[in-house]
Amino acid sequence: MSQAKKFASQADMEEKKITFSQISEHAWAYTAEGDPNTGIVIGDDCVLVADTQATPAMAADVVRRIREVTDKPIKYVVLTHYHAVRVLGAAAFDAANIVAHEQTRVLIAERGEADWKSERDRMPRLFTGEESIPGLTWPTVTFTDRMTIDLGGGRGDLVLQYCGRGHTAGDIVAWLPQRRILFAGDLVEAQAALYTGDAFHRDWSSSTLDAVAAFGAEALIGGRGAVARGRSDVAAAIAQTRAFLTSMLEHTSAVHARGGTPREAFEAAHAALAPTFGKWPIFEHCMPFNVQRLWDELDGVDWPRIWTAERDREVWAAMQG
Repeated sequence: MSQAKKFASQADMEEKKITFSQISEHAWAYTAEGDPNTGIVIGDDCVLVADTQATPAMAADVVRRIREVTDKPIKYVVLTHYHAVRVLGAAAFDAANIVAHEQTRVLIAERGEADWKSERDRMPRLFTGEESIPGLTWPTVTFTDRMTIDLGGGRGDLVLQYCGRGHTAGDIVAWLPQRRILFAGDLVEAQAALYTGDAFHRDWSSSTLDAVAAFGAEALIGGRGAVARGRSDVAAAIAQTRAFLTSMLEHTSAVHARGGTPREAFEAAHAALAPTFGKWPIFEHCMPFNVQRLWDELDGVDWPRIWTAERDREVWAAMQG
């Protein structure tokens, strides 16, 4: 099944088609066939960007597309979580405010450097122009539960909300109540596989996704994949995310309960998920790391172990032989 696989996404060097799509009068989505997404909201006198790409050089294309629709200054960058591919491009936007959950600040301090090296080795194509990164991206504004930003001009508030532990300990969503648009970060993917290597699988698959669904969004932009438009597509994206997590839990837990090995759990979970999710972006990349993190949880390791470039290779080899 896996002996000839190149490590993580190192074989994925094909340029992706970028789409800059309008979601409402003042909201846009920058998507790229399963690469990390970026959200854009245009306020009365400024612009807000949700997630930044991995390097300022790559984020420059986002800035270029923003400038095609508005010349307003970019005042806010929102980090939905701490992963390098989401945060290290922030310098390109020259924003006065970089907003994140307090746990995201903790995670950047604890493991930001290690995560940068890990993700660069796993996904080299996403780090084009790495020399443009000035260093770790640090939030200038943090919160723990809920924060609102007045968009002005009758546009109402943008709500930043913590929904519980999920993809990481500090994921947040950005909600536009007037337009019922939700930027969900990696808490939800639309036809893209989940990465759960830093996740809290039980929380995410239950109460956290319940909180996401409770917004009643009519458009949803996940961390990867296409924009979900309409309530039925939004519900389908949330259901797909939950199904991925519950299937992983079921099959990995069964192997763990009978005293099996992480590799046996990987084989069982891979076999169960591949028919539905196997052709979706980054599935093969994610599964060894996903199963290892879930195995750790089943062993009682609540706080995710830090991924390093060295540990990545060890886990990849142990799972796939």
